[in-house]
Amino acid sequence: MSLAGKIALVTGASKGIGKSIVENLHASGASVVINYSRDSAPADALVAQFGAATSHAIRADVSSVSECKRLVDETVKKFGKIDILVLNAGVLPMKDLAGTTEEDFDRTFGVNVKGPYFLTQAAVPHIPDGGRVIFFSTTLTAATTVTPNYLLYNATKGAIEQMTRVLAKDLGKRAITVNAVSPGPTGTDLFYNGKPEAVVKMIAGFNPMNRIGTPEEVARVVGFLAGPDSGWVNGQNLRVNGGMA
Repeated sequence: MSLAGKIALVTGASKGIGKSIVENLHASGASVVINYSRDSAPADALVAQFGAATSHAIRADVSSVSECKRLVDETVKKFGKIDILVLNAGVLPMKDLAGTTEEDFDRTFGVNVKGPYFLTQAAVPHIPDGGRVIFFSTTLTAATTVTPNYLLYNATKGAIEQMTRVLAKDLGKRAITVNAVSPGPTGTDLFYNGKPEAVVKMIAGFNPMNRIGTPEEVARVVGFLAGPDSGWVNGQNLRVNGGMA
């Protein structure tokens, strides 16, 4: 129970990697705020599983600055502080240069960059010294296998990696660490949706371990960064990909 007494706010937390993150943090003793954008049922199921005393679901569109502020305000009203901020929510449009519209650009940067930026701005006054901020990037910012239709997505994650690097210099004076987690292909429902078995095998073949990662493997890395043993890890980008890149 290394996180006993800690409060964790996780965005995009009702499904996939986000769900595994809140399960991991809660199992380590943290109280968790489960942010979601549309479907309330998975978030409500997690609250039912954990109990209302140590979990709370909040619907908010993290691309909106006002919604980010409301998300922080509701978290602080419920639990009084935010020790761990995990900025997991994101969208992954498959857009190359020719196929990107202004609407695509604004929406993707809104969720993937503006949201984490301003949610962190709103949360920092409520993060005690020694807290944790954990951003999410992607292994595709370093993978040679990246294809042109990841251009828009990777552009947002490049911004996240720079936010991590620079913000660590700012918040480090309060011993608040700022790090990024960059998963490789991870076996969520979203990942498998629409992919024939042959495509999944091909992607798995890019990895020296010849398999797809699991949400739980990513969540355990987040759990380490959130915990007391990671206090000297700051400004880093941890690529959780089994050696793919």
